[in-house]
Amino acid sequence: MNLIDGLKSDWIYINGFRRIIGAIGKFDPEAEYTLADSIEDAVDDHPERIFISFEGQEVAYADFEARANRFAHWGLSAGLKKGDTVALFMENRPDYIAFWAGMAKIAVKTALINYNLTGAGLAHCLKVVDCKAIVMNPELAPNYAAAREQAPLALGAFVLGGDADGAKRIDTAVDQAAPGRPDKVLRAGVKGGDVALYIYTSGTTGLPKAAKITGVRARGLMRVFKDATEANHNDRILLTLPLYHATGGMCGVGTALNAGACIILQRKFSASHFWQEAIDNHATMLVYIGELGRYLMNQPPTTLEHSHKITKGFGNGLRADVWTQFVKRTGIHQLVEFYGSTEGNVNFFNLDGKIGAVGRIPRLLRSKLPARIIRFDVETEEPVRGPDGLCIEAAADEIGEAVGPINGEARQRFDGYNDEAQSKKKLLRDVFAKGDLWFRTGDLMRMDEDGYVYFADRIGDTFRWKGENVSTSEVEIAISSMPGVKHAIVYGVQVTGQEGRAGMAAITPAGIDLKALYAHLAANLPAYARPVFLRFQAEVETTGTLKYRKVDLVRDGFDPKATSESVYVVDNEARSYQCITPDLLQKINGGGIRL
Repeated sequence: MNLIDGLKSDWIYINGFRRIIGAIGKFDPEAEYTLADSIEDAVDDHPERIFISFEGQEVAYADFEARANRFAHWGLSAGLKKGDTVALFMENRPDYIAFWAGMAKIAVKTALINYNLTGAGLAHCLKVVDCKAIVMNPELAPNYAAAREQAPLALGAFVLGGDADGAKRIDTAVDQAAPGRPDKVLRAGVKGGDVALYIYTSGTTGLPKAAKITGVRARGLMRVFKDATEANHNDRILLTLPLYHATGGMCGVGTALNAGACIILQRKFSASHFWQEAIDNHATMLVYIGELGRYLMNQPPTTLEHSHKITKGFGNGLRADVWTQFVKRTGIHQLVEFYGSTEGNVNFFNLDGKIGAVGRIPRLLRSKLPARIIRFDVETEEPVRGPDGLCIEAAADEIGEAVGPINGEARQRFDGYNDEAQSKKKLLRDVFAKGDLWFRTGDLMRMDEDGYVYFADRIGDTFRWKGENVSTSEVEIAISSMPGVKHAIVYGVQVTGQEGRAGMAAITPAGIDLKALYAHLAANLPAYARPVFLRFQAEVETTGTLKYRKVDLVRDGFDPKATSESVYVVDNEARSYQCITPDLLQKINGGGIRL
C-alpha cells in the first residue's frame, strides 16, 4: 500500500473506531442498566417511526414495545420469574423480537433456539440452560414433540398463532395483557454483566453450545454496526437471516433500533426473490452471512440486481471471489465485512472495502485493538511456544491462530458458555506474559504488512497431506471458481496406511466434466492441495445460518456404501477422476492405489 492509500485507510479506521469504541466503550457491566432499559430508551427516541415491515404489516416502534410489554405481563402470569430461562422456538416474525424484549423487561432470560432442530438436538438446547418453558409457533410443534420426553419443562409448552397438541395456546392471553411497561422493580438489581439471552453455536461439529449473552454484550452487538455503517433513520434494512442468530437477530435488529431505521423482515432467505423483495420494499441496506452472496451469484444475472436502492450492507463470510462478483453485478460497494463470534472477544472490521479482508489493525491502533495472531502448529493443533514457554506472534502473512486478551475491559470479556468444560477449552494462558489469559478463537488467520487481516481456516479444517499444510478454504475458492460448480466443501479424510489426511471435496455441480475439473485444479493448486477424493451432491447441507456441515461428510469418508451419492478418486494417469467401486475401495485401503 502506498503512502497516500495508507493515510486514507488510517483515517477511515481511526474515525470508524472512534465512533464504535466511543459508543460501546461506555457500556458498564456493573451498572444497573439493562438490555430492557436500552430498548425502552431507543423506543422513546422515535416512537412513531416504523420499526418492522413484515408481509404488508408495518409496526411502529411504540406498537412494537406495547407488544413486548404484553409478552412481559403474560410471562408473569404464566409463572416465569426473575432469573428463569424460557425457550423461544419460532420462525422469523415481529413477535420474535417483541417476545425476547418483553422477557428482558421482567429479567427472564430467553434462549434463542434454531428452528431447524428437533429430537435430541432440541432437547439438548432446552436442558443445557434449564428452560422452564418453551414458546413456539404451531408449525414447529412436531419438532418439539420429538424432544418433549427427553426435556420435560416445569411450566410446559406454549404456542402462538394456532393450536398444537401438547401445548397451550396463548394468543388471547397475550392480546389481553396490559400494554404498559412493567414496573422496573421487577428487574431491580440486574446488572449489565448479567446474562440476558442465550444464543447457540451453529453445531457444525457437534451439539450446539449455549453462549451467554450478557446485557452489555447484547447492547454491543446491537450498536456496533449502526456506527460502522453510519446507518440513519432513513435506512430500510433488508433482513432475511434467522433471528435466532447473532448477526441477524442482534446486529441487524439492533442497527435499526439504535438508528431509528426500519427492518424489512423476511421469513427466510430466498435467492430467487431477494432482489424483487429489495425493490418492492425500498431497501437501502442489507445484512448477509456465510454463503448468502454465493447463493445470489449462482442465480442468473438479472436487471433487478441494478434496479434496487441498496447502497450498503454488513455481514461476514463473503469470500473474495464472490465479493468481487457481487460488487460488479449489484453495484453495492459499501460492504462492512467483519469477523467475530457470538461469544468471543476478538473482532475485526473491514471499514474501507478491501476485498477479501475481514478487517485491519493499523499500527496506530494496535494498543486499542489488542487481538493478535500467534504461531500455530496444525499437526498438534496447539500454539507454538518459544524457549521461555510463551507464545510467539506470527510474522506478516504467516498463518496463525487469532486470540484476544481477557481483561477488565467490558469489550474484552469472555462470558463463556453454559457449560464450564466447553468454556475452559477456549482459554489460553501464558501467551505473552506469565499468568496472562487469552481467548482462543479456534480460527486461523493471517495479517499482511499493512495490517489487513484475512481468514484462513477453522482449526481442524486445515490438515497436512504429503508433508504440507492444506487450507480447506483456499481449495474451496479454487474449486468454486470453475464454471459448473455451485458449491464446494473441502475436508480431510483418513486413508489406511497414509500419514496425514487426504483432501476430499463434496461438490454440488451444475454440469461438470471430470477431466476439465482435473485440469482446472492442476492449473490452480499445487499437487498436494488438489482433492484426492470427490463426492457429488445434489443438495448441500447447511446450518440455519448457511454454514456448511462437514461433520457428516467427514464421517462418511470416501466409502461409496456410506452414501447414495457418487464418490470418485483421482486418476493421475488419466488426468481425471474415476468412480470408486467396492474393488477399487479395497485397493485404496490396501495401498494398491498411489494417491
